[in-house]
Amino acid sequence: MGLLSLAIWTPILFGVILLAFGRDEHAKVVRWIALIGSVVSLAVTLPLFSGFDNSTAALQFVEKSMWIERFNVFYHLGVDGLSMWFVLLTAFINVIVVIAGWEVITERVNQYMGAFLILSGLMIGVFCAADGMLFYVFFEATLIPMYLIIGVWGGPNKIYAAFKFFLYTLLGSLLMLIALIYLYTQSGGSFDLAAWHKLPLPMSAQTLLFFAFFAAFAVKVPMWPVHTWLPDVHVEAPTGGSAVLAAIMLKLGAYGFLRFSMPIAPDAAHEYAWLMIALSLVAVVYVGLVAMVQEDMKKLVAYSSVAHMGFVTLGFFIFNDIGVSGALVQMIAHGFVSAAMFLSIGVLYDRMHSREIASYGGVVNTMPKFAAFALLFGMANCGLPGTAGFVGEWMVILGAIKYNFWVGFASASALIFGAAYTLWMIKRVYLGPVANDHVKELTDINSREFVMLALLAIAVLAMGIFPKPFTDVMDVSVAELLKHVAISKLPQ
Repeated sequence: MGLLSLAIWTPILFGVILLAFGRDEHAKVVRWIALIGSVVSLAVTLPLFSGFDNSTAALQFVEKSMWIERFNVFYHLGVDGLSMWFVLLTAFINVIVVIAGWEVITERVNQYMGAFLILSGLMIGVFCAADGMLFYVFFEATLIPMYLIIGVWGGPNKIYAAFKFFLYTLLGSLLMLIALIYLYTQSGGSFDLAAWHKLPLPMSAQTLLFFAFFAAFAVKVPMWPVHTWLPDVHVEAPTGGSAVLAAIMLKLGAYGFLRFSMPIAPDAAHEYAWLMIALSLVAVVYVGLVAMVQEDMKKLVAYSSVAHMGFVTLGFFIFNDIGVSGALVQMIAHGFVSAAMFLSIGVLYDRMHSREIASYGGVVNTMPKFAAFALLFGMANCGLPGTAGFVGEWMVILGAIKYNFWVGFASASALIFGAAYTLWMIKRVYLGPVANDHVKELTDINSREFVMLALLAIAVLAMGIFPKPFTDVMDVSVAELLKHVAISKLPQ
């Protein structure tokens, strides 16, 4: 079995083993198996980084075998500079989520941990798939464990939120399935992505394909105006569900633009770049303003995720190397920072059972260690230099100014809005005198919570101070993608 298959199927195998455990009297054993499974799953992805060749844009660690012979569907895996880091990020966040749910989840522990491990494997499958149908199967399969995580362990309106999440993302994906079938017929019966990238398609077909893919990926990112499911889902999801949704699942949509929309329909991508840029700027500016008036901490961070992901789609569709690289860096950085923000809110919720900003005040007086971590993650969310949140946004703003000064100017306003809503929340929750007796009785983080937050803090600072290992991996693949997208695929 190859490295990529190990990365995909190791967490899924551990997840299935956990599902075999019955009642919650085995909860302690279940937690340890889940932790071992997540750590082993992370360990098998590390050779991808150590053995990765930065000098080529070709797929690496390739595995290919026949899956459905009648329709010429292959189990075809490979990673390049666009996808490698997301495999590692997914495995890393999975470890954090298992630690986060260690004491908090007390009912159906085996199903909760099993769902996250299976979800982790399926998401890694999305980033590794080099066959269109295999990508679609993994892409859709991720909905099932996340639907259960929200619907079983979520808040009071969990069923509504789970249905909204499932329907929004499934309906968008149906148009993508039609696009995949069309490409299958046009390529002479192949689901190979590399073959699809070479197809000379007329502009009418490219336009329809572009918007079919847009329907699937824009909902997943989520782009404005199809972002309305995200705040509801985040509010109702358990803390671990929110962390994985923000850190990884949103990236599946952005990754789809890179793998499908841009290389398969490059002429349409250039033609409608103005629309993508406009929608991205609305997300960056308008949704940033919406975040400022939120009274629920989770909703505030959820809206900030929409604004930060607006940077990603903006970076992609300005078609220059620093913009696309910056968007990829922003995706990874947002994975670390958003997970940290949601897990920090979870730490407070576990103690006070409230996400309302007004319920808090002066937390730094009773939880100084925790407040130090929360302040660091807040600064990263603002885009403070020296943290992961700065690098990607700075690169995208540079690329946007290179593309058009006013686009760059509008995107840079996000740094102001980001600082405004994040610092406003920090001031009201953490700083000042103790606001009430509930805050006075709070206890600081325990060793489990310290480890969880420390791992994320290390990742946020490491990427902010030394981003070169991240950019080195993606540079050649980004250059190759831009070169490919610059060449017209219109029939000669």
